[in-house]
Amino acid sequence: MTADSTTPSYVLRYFDIVGLAETSRMLLTAAKAEWTEEHPEWPQEKPNQPFGRLPVLVEKNGAEDGSDFILSESGSIERYLARTFKFFPTDLKQAARQEELRDQQADVTDAFFSQLHLVGEAKKERRGEFDIMLDKIAEIHTTLLRKNGDCGHLFGEELSYADMSVYAFYKMFILYVVTHDADIAPVVKGKITPEILNLIRAVESDPLLEEHVAKKGSFMPHVLSE
Repeated sequence: MTADSTTPSYVLRYFDIVGLAETSRMLLTAAKAEWTEEHPEWPQEKPNQPFGRLPVLVEKNGAEDGSDFILSESGSIERYLARTFKFFPTDLKQAARQEELRDQQADVTDAFFSQLHLVGEAKKERRGEFDIMLDKIAEIHTTLLRKNGDCGHLFGEELSYADMSVYAFYKMFILYVVTHDADIAPVVKGKITPEILNLIRAVESDPLLEEHVAKKGSFMPHVLSE
């Protein structure tokens, strides 16, 4: 799962926040890749990004012609890194299950942000949809963890893309989304079952992510705080 001497170096462009690049940070760290993070001035640097959005991954000299390989969109970046560093299973159906889970989480996140600027009944209705989706995704996470023996991993017995993605999902809501809605943290904490808590603990204690936790700090105290 780790990079070898032929692995190119990477630059990850994103804001200095817990957000859409967290899983990519974890993948790069767990792979022991050579990488740095850039925090572009915004919106000044917006026109200089391929689609005017962040995150952006730059793989130095990674294209076939020797130029930099530049990739946008958080999901695409994550999948590329997970495949590159073998955090995906080789079985296509098993890999698809992990991709499916990540897309479901993205739907929940999109549902939250879509209701922020609504008012009245429209906001109430959309927030209700988000609450239902949040309940469902937490139920799915818990069911998968139980099915896998409650070992702290969603699939198998080793750290996977899915584990990192789920960890980053809850971390984003509790440490970043709360800046948009101060009441969301206790709501999300209330969905974290013992099984999900065990996953968070397992991810943070994995030797491959020791550097990430040391740099970013442990998420556990925020989960356990009242």
